[in-house]
Formats: sequence, C-alpha cells, structure tokens
Amino acid sequence: MPQINPLQSASIFWGALPLLALLASCTNYQSVEMPSNLLIENVILVDGTGTDRQITDVRIVSSRIDAIGDLDHGNGEVIDGRGLVLSPGFIDTHSHHDRSLAEDPDALVLLSQGVTTIVTGQDGGSDIPIARLKESFEDSPSAVNLASYVGHGSIRREVMGSDYMRAATSTELTAMEELLNQELSTGAMGLSTGLEYDPGIYSETSEVISLAKITAEHGKRYSSHMRSEDRKLFSAIEETITIAREAGIPVHISHIKLAMRSLWGRADEVLELLYEARESGLQVTADLYPYEYWQSTMTVLFPDREFTKEAAEFALEELAPPEGILIDRYEPNPSYEGLTLAEVSQIRGMDPVTTYLALIAESRAARETGNGGRESIIGTSMYPEDISVLLKWPYTNVASDGSSTSRHPRGYGSFSKIFRKYVRETGDLTLEEAVYKMTGLVKTTLGLEERGTLEVGSVADMVLFDPDKIRDMATKEAPQALSVGVEGVWVNGIRVFEHGLSTGARPGRWIEG
Repeated sequence: MPQINPLQSASIFWGALPLLALLASCTNYQSVEMPSNLLIENVILVDGTGTDRQITDVRIVSSRIDAIGDLDHGNGEVIDGRGLVLSPGFIDTHSHHDRSLAEDPDALVLLSQGVTTIVTGQDGGSDIPIARLKESFEDSPSAVNLASYVGHGSIRREVMGSDYMRAATSTELTAMEELLNQELSTGAMGLSTGLEYDPGIYSETSEVISLAKITAEHGKRYSSHMRSEDRKLFSAIEETITIAREAGIPVHISHIKLAMRSLWGRADEVLELLYEARESGLQVTADLYPYEYWQSTMTVLFPDREFTKEAAEFALEELAPPEGILIDRYEPNPSYEGLTLAEVSQIRGMDPVTTYLALIAESRAARETGNGGRESIIGTSMYPEDISVLLKWPYTNVASDGSSTSRHPRGYGSFSKIFRKYVRETGDLTLEEAVYKMTGLVKTTLGLEERGTLEVGSVADMVLFDPDKIRDMATKEAPQALSVGVEGVWVNGIRVFEHGLSTGARPGRWIEG
C-alpha cells in the first residue's frame, strides 16, 4: 500500500471539505447520527423529580430512557459513571442564546453548563412569524433544543409601527389579537411581555389582559418581564397577578429580583404576595439568575422616559452606582465598552449624572439619524440575601437571561454557579433541589411531557457531571470563560459534548408548549 505523507493527507482532507460542506448543508444532523444503545452503570442518578439520589444503571436506546436498575451490559456502549451524577439536561427558561446559535450551532457555552434546551422570545421580543424561526431551526438544527414565546412588544410594533408611544386603539388591539392567534397556532410556547421596555411600556394593563386571554384559549402560558423591578416593584407584581387572574392563565415572572437599594431585605414580602396568589388558585411561578447585577439598556432606569437630572440622580443613588454600571455596548463610542460609568465620567471630565444623561442623548440621536446608537449596560443592584431567599422559593427555577456575546457572565455560568455556590458553598440547596430547579420544576411550569425528568420512556436529554467539580469560571473580568465539571451531554439520545469538547452532532429539536 503506498505511503501518504502528512502534507498529502492534509491536502486530501482539505480538498474534500467542499463536498463535506455540501453534504452537511443538505443533511439534518440527527438523521446521520447512529441511534444510541448506551449503558451508563454505577452512576448517581438524580432524576429531576426532587427525590433522593440513587446509585444505579441507566440504559438509553435510540432517543429514550429504556431501563433503570441493575442492568446487564448488552451489546451497546458502556460508560462507567462511578462518582458522577446523571441528571436530566438543564432547561433555560429565559434565554437570549438564540442570537448566536446560527453562528455557533455547537453551543459550547450551553453544553459546558449542562443546558440542553433554551426558551427564547423573551421580554416581549421575538421573531415574527414564529413559523419562520421554527422552519429555519428544523432545517439547520443546533446541538440544543429550542422553544420560543411570541413577544407582545414584537406584535405591538408590527401593528402600530413607530407610533407606539400611546394606548392601542380597539382596531389595533383586534389586529394584535389576530396576529397572536396566528403565532400561537404555529409553534409559540405562549406570550411574553417586556413591560419595562419600548414598546410594551406604553401598553395599558387591559391590552395585556386581552392578549393573555387569547393565549389562555390556546392552553398556553404568560411570561412577564414586569413593568418594574425597582421603584414600583410591588404594584408591578400586583399587575402581573391581576393579568393572570383576569385571563385565567398560568403566569411566570422573568428573572425575579429586588433591584433597588431601599428594597433590599424585603424578599419575604415579595414571596408573601406570590404565595397568596397561589393559595387563591393561580399558577404563579418565577425564574432567577444567581448574580447581583443585571443587563439592560441605559433608558430602563427611567420608567417615565423623562431624562431629567432628578431622575438620573435617583437612578445612580438607588438603582446602580456609577462604579457599578459597566458599559457593555455603546455604538456612538465603542471605546467606552468595558468601562464603568465612573471611568467614562473621568474621561469626559463631567460628573456621573451629567455623563449618564449625555450618553443617553447621544445614543438616541444616533438611532434617530440611522447611525447606530445601540447600547447596553450591566448594573449592580441586587442584595445577595434576597437572591438566596427568592431562589429557595419552591416555585423558582434557574434561568440565565444570558447570551454568548455580552460582558455579563450569566450566559456562561448561571447553571454551574448554582452548584458551586448554593449547593457546595452556602448549602442553600441540596444537589437534588438544584437539579429539580433546572429540570423537573421546569417540566411542570412549561407543561413539558417528555423532558425534565429521567424516567423510563423519557427523552434522553441528559447531563453527566462531577458534583464536586462542576463550577462557573465566568466573571466580570472574564465573562466568556466556559464552565467546568461536565463530563458528557446527550440531546435526544445523541452525545453532543464529551470531556469539554463538542462532538459535532446537532440533534436539537423544536419544542412547542
């Protein structure tokens, strides 16, 4: 047989790439993967139901859990799971990672945390039509599953255009209802709102109730970034509960928090309101990311959209101090990105209040003239004890609110941080409770039938991890560092992550509520 030197071998390989690319573009990744016939033995099974762990064997055949117990090896692959935990794949109920899935379908940022499903279309913003997103994903799937809400803000903008800074007319509301009906019929999980953002901030409660009623008729759910997470937090909670009651719909509060200094320590009062709502028969749930800082726009600190000196002073005293506001994105002057407001103030030779108002004015002017103007900030506003109290509420699940491109580490570390901090360091959660808040609780909240627990017949979305080593590595200084401690991830029975690397498989599926 003739010898081929390494250079010839490389030339042959690279020359074949165009054909490989053509085949990949014409082939659904899942269809070319061999069906699983796998036994994981001697593993610590934490099945997502909240019950105690057990050491056992788990067999996967094709895309599902075939058997659990003391099992024979059989003819398939065998993995020794001794000392490792096998749990359902984690479900991110509030994600913005869809923004990068097209460029990064292997989704290492998610798989390194054990996340196998993301739910997008959050904060009132989604693709319209949802059917187009669904078709695009099914044609070119990623390594993780995808679901999406339809955004109230997106529907409102579609109907009202740029003239949205007012209440909708009855004709416009009817048009929104018709569009929502269509979107819910073609793949959306439910309705999401971003009532602290344009254009949703200008909607009346009655408008949201009308749309939530349409959503309820479809048997789906309502997810809300509430109208306030600081100044008017308690009235925003009351509004959210009112919408759920009037529409007769389950409601999920996005990234629940107390983001104002004078509110710190009052998490128990928030939970009292939510408990009362549940006791009255309403299905009220919430999600949370485990960080004291959020990410949003500069204008979110001005709920009345009145950019006065007094409003700015209040924001920088009560909501986020100048040294606690990190510029994530600032198109009018990208050199500010990665600096705090305090640092930008020093550069500009102005006080922080004047600087903040000037930055907002400059970005708005740039947008109005079509010269970019997009901006975002990371603001430190929360109290660690409140996060712990809210996390331990039985109806709070873990989410990230993250993406793979921002300077906020939540996109890279929310799930793994729970194990590092709240299981191993503080003991606020047991291992079983932590897994439940990422899996089984989500299954109930979102009405998933086949995912979220590992039982015979369940879809084999699974994560295999070391309970002593799983941890976040992402920080404000290194926000895009991958998590460690996950040994393997399977999506729909196919291994997508192995020892820190992608396998190249992309068996993710579109999931409807």
